[in-house]
Amino acid sequence: MSNRQQRGIMTGNSDKNFEATLKKLETIVRELESGDIGLGESLNRFEEGINLYKSCRETLEKAETKIKILTDSLKEVDYKE
Repeated sequence: MSNRQQRGIMTGNSDKNFEATLKKLETIVRELESGDIGLGESLNRFEEGINLYKSCRETLEKAETKIKILTDSLKEVDYKE
């Protein structure tokens, strides 16, 4: 695993995946809130939504880790100067 992967640094591709996943999750929420789909389909959509939510959360946690690494590296620079 490269240093970039170890630090959880997001690439442009993962940004696009996050945006697409979030958009799909928002669509599912609207569908569920509308009440226009049956119980079986609602359960399927809910399950899909949970998986999409987990994916978004994981991406956000990686971004948070990256921010922490970057801000910590600024502290190290400040101490050296």
